[in-house]
Amino acid sequence: MNLSAAEDESEQDIHIPAEIDWQMLDKSKFFVLGAALFSGVSATLYPVVVLKTRQQVSQSQVSSVKTAFGIVRYEGFRGLYRGFGTSLMGTIPARALYMTALEVTKSNVGTATIKLGFPEATAAATANAVAGLSAAMAAQLVWTPVDVVSQRLMVQGSSVSNGSMCKYANGIDAFRKIVRTDGLRGLYRGFGISILTYAPSNAVWWASYSLAQRMVWGGVGCYVSKNESQNGANGLRPDSRTVMAVQGVSAAMAGGVSALITMPLDTIKTRLQVLNGEENGKRGPSVGQVVKNLVKEGGWAACYRGLGPRWASMSMSATTMITTYEFLKRLSTKTQEVL
Repeated sequence: MNLSAAEDESEQDIHIPAEIDWQMLDKSKFFVLGAALFSGVSATLYPVVVLKTRQQVSQSQVSSVKTAFGIVRYEGFRGLYRGFGTSLMGTIPARALYMTALEVTKSNVGTATIKLGFPEATAAATANAVAGLSAAMAAQLVWTPVDVVSQRLMVQGSSVSNGSMCKYANGIDAFRKIVRTDGLRGLYRGFGISILTYAPSNAVWWASYSLAQRMVWGGVGCYVSKNESQNGANGLRPDSRTVMAVQGVSAAMAGGVSALITMPLDTIKTRLQVLNGEENGKRGPSVGQVVKNLVKEGGWAACYRGLGPRWASMSMSATTMITTYEFLKRLSTKTQEVL
């Protein structure tokens, strides 16, 4: 199914390449190349995630720049990559689950909505939203335990960890101590709110991305139509770089919207997963307690601590993810004729 915006008058002069569906992919190549490409993306963006996490668990408002300099000064550059090994080990299977659920759902829902007679714009937004929702729910089965362990490692060595957390030698040590203290349940601390955070966030992101693409291509279409009237040109066949540029801009726009909407839930989730009383054998704080503490520390604005890094992280991640993802799909097609 081609979900490109072919209906708008402004886009009729732009010959957008057809979308690559799940059935068109060489699955083995898709997963192997995907693991390599997304590992590189994760390594590039990981320091921003560490900054966001440190800010979210901090009991006072500290700027991103000050937080970054503090980490480098007292912990070295390695501090910006605390927990990265654990995160990377979990990212590979989580991404595989995510991409499979995303592509299968998008293909099936998109085809179903078109058959039901929905306009292509509505079908595209619906398919993307449902696919994002299902992909996030599937991936959280792996991502939540990885988040719990990697975030504990991220804040270790910072002021928030003093006297309130066990000391971990590495990811395996953290895993063992969490399971010994809280059982498997401890690895899924915040699972419910993770679903409430990432499932709507992904649905909003993919729907926003679909709409943003239409807006951007519409703008390009207006520009092409204007040039045509002046130069007598006959439409535009964008090359792969132009397509990737439009996808990147659309992804950044969608990432910013999603970050703003879901930030409070992400802050609560992070605190649930990081702040706990495991040294004294106490249960971790409830959602209500976390919210009360945040409001007490800095009002409702405290729920938006780390918004800058998260906004930057989601926008950069979205841009690199979607351009990498579309590049991956082109590399993984069964026939290399799709551009």
